[in-house]
Amino acid sequence: MPRPTQISINLDALAANAQLARTMAGQRRIMAAVKANAYGHGMTLCAKTLEPLVDAFAVAFCEEAAQLRHAEIRKPILVLEGAFEPTDIIELASLDSWMVIHSRHQMTMLTEAIARGVVGTPEVVWLKVDTGMHRLGLSPEEVPTLTHALTALGVNDVCLMSHLAHAEAPNVPLTQRQIQRWTEASQGFAGSLSLKNSAALATLGNATEHPGAVEWLRPGYMLYGGAIDTQTLGDATVASANGALATRPVMTFTSQVMAIRSIDSGETVGYGGRWTAQRKSRVATIPVGYGDGYPRTAENGTPVIVEGLRCPLVGRVSMDMITVDVTDCPAAQINSPVELWGEQLCVDEVAKYAQTIGYELLTRLPERAPRIIKSSKAPSRGA
Repeated sequence: MPRPTQISINLDALAANAQLARTMAGQRRIMAAVKANAYGHGMTLCAKTLEPLVDAFAVAFCEEAAQLRHAEIRKPILVLEGAFEPTDIIELASLDSWMVIHSRHQMTMLTEAIARGVVGTPEVVWLKVDTGMHRLGLSPEEVPTLTHALTALGVNDVCLMSHLAHAEAPNVPLTQRQIQRWTEASQGFAGSLSLKNSAALATLGNATEHPGAVEWLRPGYMLYGGAIDTQTLGDATVASANGALATRPVMTFTSQVMAIRSIDSGETVGYGGRWTAQRKSRVATIPVGYGDGYPRTAENGTPVIVEGLRCPLVGRVSMDMITVDVTDCPAAQINSPVELWGEQLCVDEVAKYAQTIGYELLTRLPERAPRIIKSSKAPSRGA
């Protein structure tokens, strides 16, 4: 029989999360982030589910846009990193995608490509302004000049976007500085505007909006059921943010118990003897490990759901197996159901025990564990 470790993708949950985003958006438009294989959930599969529910998609680079077009996705696609080299300008045009210009050299590539006649003038171009994150983006002072230059080239719709470095915390000085710079850069801007990701959608509400402007929201993590990191937020903001993002997990990572043994107090478990039993204990072995994407850095005590109960990880995660203390779970036996994260255990909680974030756990999953696609239709394999 096949190994019981598998990953379930619930498309009904994905659609419900998109409907929640739509409700929160009101009259604003939604650009669903499906980059990095839809945060590890399967890009084309998720895009097909989301397409009737959103207005556009956001990906990181040309190859991801091409994957969507080859899957017959017709909604607009924004390529967030824009062109890396002149041939990308041609590729972006052939994919009928929206490009981002975040630097002068990208503007030069576009201008030269139009001048040579290798591409026509795009209908839509997005300018990314650096309001304080300092990864990519033009200075606010450059926006009027490049807007004028694009209009002179014949671009009909010049749009403006930025990205918040700490959107989970709207009241910290960094966020406040970025909002102020965004407000100054976008004041009176004639085109569409986009600032808010999932966290900003929850924490900022209608803040930063300009009356009469078309605003695009860019939800990503919330679509897949991820939680906002609220460690640095005050109690009132935590309650508001958690309530606003009452999403359902789309991915559930499961397995079964393959072995159980009893060990005496003082015995150790796993590589390096990292965990020592403080009492006579029952230890369950589960056939999943870092080869399947379960984080090797997970600490002793990381919760694992066995027979519906939270049980602590004990011992070091190995390539193919983990060990869990099930002393306080008398129902645990061979073939007992196990959840690593998903409907009963938030991936973000597991991530904290592994000194990382849920985004990384989801996007770094290999193809080793089979994927089961669940929806209102019959379950199927593949993603």
